[in-house]
Amino acid sequence: MIYNIPLAWLQLIKEKVRLLVAIAGISFADLLMFMQFGFRDALFDSAVIFHSKLQGDIFLVSQQSNALIAMKSFPQKRLYQTLAFDGVESISSIYLDFGFWKNPETRRTRQIMVIGFDPADSIINLPGVRENQDLIKLEDVVLYDQASRPEYGPVVEWFNQGKTVTTEIRDRQVTVRGLFTIGSSFGADGNLITSDLNFLRIFDNRIPGLIDIGVIKTEPGANIEVIIQSMRDYLPQDVLILSKEELMSFEKKYWQESTAIGFVFSLGAAMGFIVGIVIVYQVLYTDVADHLPEYATLKAMGYSDYYLLVVVFQQALILAIIGYLPGLLVANGLYNLARGATGLPMIMTAEKAINVLILTIIMCCVSGAIAIRKLQDADPADIF
Repeated sequence: MIYNIPLAWLQLIKEKVRLLVAIAGISFADLLMFMQFGFRDALFDSAVIFHSKLQGDIFLVSQQSNALIAMKSFPQKRLYQTLAFDGVESISSIYLDFGFWKNPETRRTRQIMVIGFDPADSIINLPGVRENQDLIKLEDVVLYDQASRPEYGPVVEWFNQGKTVTTEIRDRQVTVRGLFTIGSSFGADGNLITSDLNFLRIFDNRIPGLIDIGVIKTEPGANIEVIIQSMRDYLPQDVLILSKEELMSFEKKYWQESTAIGFVFSLGAAMGFIVGIVIVYQVLYTDVADHLPEYATLKAMGYSDYYLLVVVFQQALILAIIGYLPGLLVANGLYNLARGATGLPMIMTAEKAINVLILTIIMCCVSGAIAIRKLQDADPADIF
């Protein structure tokens, strides 16, 4: 069987231009799949970055809420009611809303997400937040996400230069006194963090006593699942009671099922897969057609159809491996470029690389399976 591999390889390199075209085609198909999967995963990862940084065990959200960008408020008294359950250590409230931020340089406005919470509670585990929580106790002081889109203005540059960054959000003047990092997502291009009191000053139309997320910390060693079930049995059905994993799944489900974005990226990856099948099929089919006399000779010499099939599938496997490597390298570079340009967490993971490699091998094998039908035309009688 060791002699089969050189035969498959020699047939491929005989037509060097055709081989290069095949490698380029497979690399392009892999690149399409990598980019589609990359953007899709970046969508899901960016959607739950904030959730992952919340320091809590159980979370309350309105039954009518869909996602972080589409939260509905619910009565804060629901959160206070959870203090009656054994195992609950403390509770905290989070306010979320979007307001128009005025670029301090150009004075143009752009929507930005504003997050408010009681600075006395340590519930957001982000560098730059805990260190500056005392500052947001001051009136009209906010913390700015330094990974926000550049359209919000040179806030980070001015702040690092020691300048006082003062601008407006919802026509209320605020001052940036600290920086933190979350990053933009498909739902929010930028973020601000401030105190609950400053939040209500900015969004003066909000009804006091209504919150967007309730955060519950349990006592060490408490059975979280038991507490959640007890709350679900007791509390009214106007709130969802979720563990941290369920809260993140709740967010991902919205983007995956309630928007077209997840479907679009999956469709794009499928199109890349199909393009790869067509390209590899054309190469293998042409190669088989060009070598039909040689295949017929091998049959006349006693080689079985199985031997010839193995040769074609080895060609497909060689093309898959060689074509995959350039696609992986280029995709990794584009991930870095996209991450810098958009702020999205475009990261090449081992899981993603392995998945695309498996798809590439399947893609080439499917092409080989279609191309081997041409071997039926290799009749030994034709050479005599």
